[in-house]
Order: sequence, then C-alpha cells, then structure tokens
Amino acid sequence: MSSQANQPLPEGFQLENYRILRVLASGGFSFVYLAHDENEAPVALKEYLPASLALRTDSNPAPVVPEDKLPTFRYGLKCFFEEGRALAGLAHPNVVRVLNFFRANGTVYMVMRYERGRSLQEHIKKRSGALKEEWIRTTFIELLNGLREVHTGRLLHLDIKPGNIYIRNDGAPLLIDFGAARQTLLAEGAKLPPMFTPGFASPEHHGARENLGPWSDIYSVGASMYACLSGAPPPTAAERLEKDRIIPARKGWAGRYSAELLDTIDWCLRLDHLERPQSVLALQKALSGEKAPGIRGEAPVLDQLKSAIFRLARR
Repeated sequence: MSSQANQPLPEGFQLENYRILRVLASGGFSFVYLAHDENEAPVALKEYLPASLALRTDSNPAPVVPEDKLPTFRYGLKCFFEEGRALAGLAHPNVVRVLNFFRANGTVYMVMRYERGRSLQEHIKKRSGALKEEWIRTTFIELLNGLREVHTGRLLHLDIKPGNIYIRNDGAPLLIDFGAARQTLLAEGAKLPPMFTPGFASPEHHGARENLGPWSDIYSVGASMYACLSGAPPPTAAERLEKDRIIPARKGWAGRYSAELLDTIDWCLRLDHLERPQSVLALQKALSGEKAPGIRGEAPVLDQLKSAIFRLARR
C-alpha cells in the first residue's frame, strides 16, 4: 500500500459535530483536516490512517485493513487514542491544544485547536537571509516552556523538527503533531514502523531505543536550531555514528552568531545522550546565557542517574 492510494475524506463530510472543509496536511501515518464544529468555529482534525496498514478508497469512509495487518493497526490505533487522552490533559500556550478525540469509521480522530500561522520550516524557506540570533534564542526559549510541560507529564514528543514547530501570527511558537508521543515506551511499540525524521532524530531513535528520554527531544531541538542557520538538517544520526561528517555550528557559522549560541547547538547535537543537556531547563539556561554551554553536561554519574530515573518513571 502507498500513501498515494489513500483517499482523504471529502469536503462537506460530517464526523460527529464536525464538518470537513479541506485537507491541511497528509503523510504516511495520518490526514489532518480543517473542519468546523457545530458553532462554525474552525478546528484541526487529525485522522489515524497509516498507509502501510490500511487502505481507503472513494467509495467507503472506513479503511480496509488486511487480516495479517489488523493486530498492528489496532495496536497503533490504541496508542493514538491514548496519545490523544494524554495530550488532552496538557494546557500550555506553547503546546497544541487537544479539544476532543473519538472513534468513527473504524479509526480514531483527534480534534485540536486550529491556529493561524506557518511552520518554522516555511519560515526558514521564506526568510531572505539568515535568521537573527535574538529571534532564534527567544523563539526556542519560549518553545521549550511547552516542551518542559510535555516532559513533566512523562511524555516525549520524539518528532521535533521545523515542520512540527508552528509560528503563530503573533510570533509565539507552538509544538504540534505529537505523532510519536507515548506515555510509555512499550516493547510492543516495535511492531509499528518508527515515526521520526532522519536528520532531526537522535541516535537513540535509530537503535538503542531504551535510551530514549528528554535528551532525545533535546537533540531534535538542537537539529532544528541548526536548520535555522543552515537551511537544512544536519547529517542523519545513523550516518554520523558511522562516520561523523557534521560541520559543527561553532565552525560553520563562527563570526555570524555568538560562540555561546553555536556551542549550545553543538552541545545538543552530541551523539552520546549523556553528553547533551539532560533537561529542558538546562538548555533554556544555556540559551538565556545563564549556563555556559559546551561543557559535558553535569557529572557523568548524575547524568546516568537522571537517565535511569526517567526510564523507571515511564514504566
């Protein structure tokens, strides 16, 4: 099955209290629609529809799932539903607001507040010249307020990238599309194809998934800041583990940005998860100039203890 074969729900289609207007985004895992609720207020409606597991044609809104793929489809659906429930408990100005989630058409839908603006990816492409350092620092410090709230709820985003960082019309950043967020990293999760973006995903995403933690999201934040300088992601973590050809930010943009900002980006992008900032707060302090970046995190023993505590808390 291919993502091209899956058809979105048509304009005007009614789902509970929501009427579909058009497709906002589509991918191998889901469709996102612009819809109106019963009060004609706009909402974003995300539909669980992995193209590798399910096929929908024009004739039937319910997808067809082959018998051999049904267990995996149902497991992913359960994760998607639990993700919606977990995110619905978060109310933070820098995290997408989940308003509702429900089952219909043999799948699950997540209703989110519709925000006007554009993604950081679009912002980077449309911006003529380099992004200003003050804008990068301010935007990411604010975005990290939202990520702190996510981590406090023992969630991980696991797919942070410029395409999933939304800049509202008032300039405020917003974390969107928690397609990889999970309350617990269950062994069953290996049944589903990994959902991450090469270049922005940490080394742990690619292999040692038992080491996933806040530091993994922090790697992705560092890669997103790197993209603000270069206009493209750094080499993939898999390539870097084989032969690290990354141009360090400190070397590539020396003289155009402060050494402190460049060192902070390089700190986030260290391959060893224990050598990165271990918490969002540590990264915020570095971005705001309160903590010198480039040091090897806290003491290694303390880093290992933090890593172990986080993994135990998520069981």
